[in-house]
Order: sequence, then C-alpha cells, then structure tokens
Amino acid sequence: MATPAEEVWALFRETDQRLRQRFEETDRKIATLSELIGRQGNRLGEFVQEMVRPTVVRLLRERGLPVHQVAPNLTAYDDNGQVIAEIDLLALNDQVAVAVECKSHLSLDDVNAHLARLATFKDCFPRYRSYQLLGAVAGMVVPDQVSRFADRKGLFVLAQSGQAIEIRNDARFQPRTW
Repeated sequence: MATPAEEVWALFRETDQRLRQRFEETDRKIATLSELIGRQGNRLGEFVQEMVRPTVVRLLRERGLPVHQVAPNLTAYDDNGQVIAEIDLLALNDQVAVAVECKSHLSLDDVNAHLARLATFKDCFPRYRSYQLLGAVAGMVVPDQVSRFADRKGLFVLAQSGQAIEIRNDARFQPRTW
C-alpha cells in the first residue's frame, strides 16, 4: 500500500502528464491556425497583385514611363536552390524596370524590406543589370505615414482609392534609381 506522500507524488505526475498532453494539443492547434491565417494572408496579397497588375501599365504611362510588359512573381534562387529574392510584379520597357511589392496592408517594415530587395535586385536578377531600376509599393490599405515614408525613399506608392488604384506621389515626385 502506498503512503500518502507517494499518492500525492503520483497525482502530481499524472497532472503533469495531462498538462503536457494539453500543451502539445494546443501547440498543434496553434500551428494549424497559423498555417490557415498565412494562407489567407497570401490570398489577400495575390488579390492586391491582381488588382495592381492591369493598372500599373496605365499609371506608369501617365507618369511618362512607357511600360510594355508586366511580369508577375519573379523568383531568384542561389546555387543551393534556396530563394534569395522575390518580386511580385516587374513592369518593363527596353530600358526601365519597375519592381512592385504588393501587400494587402502596407507597413513600414514592408517598405524597408522592399528597399533591401531593390539594393540587391541586379545581383539576384542579372538579366536586368543594364536596366534603370525603379521601385514601387502597392496596397489596399496604405497608412499615410507609410505612404510618406515610401515617397521620401523614392518609391512610387500605389494605393486603393474607392474602386480604383492610384499613384499617391504628387506630380513633382522623382523616383530613385537603383
């Protein structure tokens, strides 16, 4: 027969085991939910990209930049097959390429990440080394401070306005060249 102390320790071990099982179950549920949320976020990004793609040609042409092609989803890989750069949209003519980052809700971090991509773009995509590279960010929701920051950094800012996409930069805007 077990002593009262041994019975208490047995209860502690049993409780500990049950708690571990519940934590593991909770961790699995959180992982599943995170995956579902991630997929939903990707779909919103794809939606924004599909809204911007047909409009970016007209908008850039209105700014004096004749665009002849828009290539979606460019991906660069290193020698080990690892992704080193992704561009949502690349608007092109014979001399100029505009790399566009599309987000459902554009943040300062998104702008900074795109600036970093632009800095390494020609190394990642050597085919475009001779091009004048410009940058743009686009979003369904673009807070004013994010828009101003991107504008100051030399990026075109494309944002939803009603049922259309517009360029938020004023007419005096001069894009930065990479």
